Amino acid sequence: MTARFAGRVVLVTGGGSGIGRAAARAFAREGAAVVVAGRGAGPLERTVRLIADEGGTASAVTADVSSSGDVARLVATAVERHGGLHVAFNNAGVLEAGPLADMEEDAWHRQLAVNLTGVFLSMKHEIAHMRANGGGVIVNTASNLGAHMRLPFLGAYAASKAAVSALTRAAARECIGSGIRINAISPGPFDTRMSLRPGEAEADRAERVKGALPIGRVGTLDEAAAAVLWLASPEAGFTVGHDLVVDGGATA
Repeated sequence: MTARFAGRVVLVTGGGSGIGRAAARAFAREGAAVVVAGRGAGPLERTVRLIADEGGTASAVTADVSSSGDVARLVATAVERHGGLHVAFNNAGVLEAGPLADMEEDAWHRQLAVNLTGVFLSMKHEIAHMRANGGGVIVNTASNLGAHMRLPFLGAYAASKAAVSALTRAAARECIGSGIRINAISPGPFDTRMSLRPGEAEADRAERVKGALPIGRVGTLDEAAAAVLWLASPEAGFTVGHDLVVDGGATA
């Protein structure tokens, strides 16, 4: 294990489960002080306990990323608690499947509010701090179902995530001159609740994915975290505005 993030303060939204929790733990294992954020206090505290049990440093902040006031408070709290903000992983997201013709407008607006506006607001406040303090690194969570491929009944989710990819590239060009490096990760099916279809068991998902993905399996959370940490690390120092697809060959 290296210490690539020793002395760094890392903010992870959507840090109460899945890829967010895995990335938070991985950042902490590599020396970072981690702030995890999300709407539910219980899952966030679970992440903090897991990191503490592994000897790391973490704290939790409840926040709704679709609220500018919440995000401003989140960034300010991270800085107050740990003395700065060097890396942000904007990972919070929601998925509501269904035919577009039957989808309630509220479901459309929720997905855009969290998946897209949440990334915009997070970057807005993170960039303001980083620009005034010598730079930083931002990684956004897009999706292979956004700019890279399409599936039926996921139109709202795909639209929001494709927009995240475009927003990431635009922000990267805009901010690299200020020393802020911005990229995105586009995951495929990983071992998360979001990748399960309604009523589907994990064993059924494994069988479905085995026949659908070239790699023949779902991704592990450690594999997702490793991709995030690489983008955030000095090893990716020349990588700007990239959307890293990590999907077992689904879009190859």
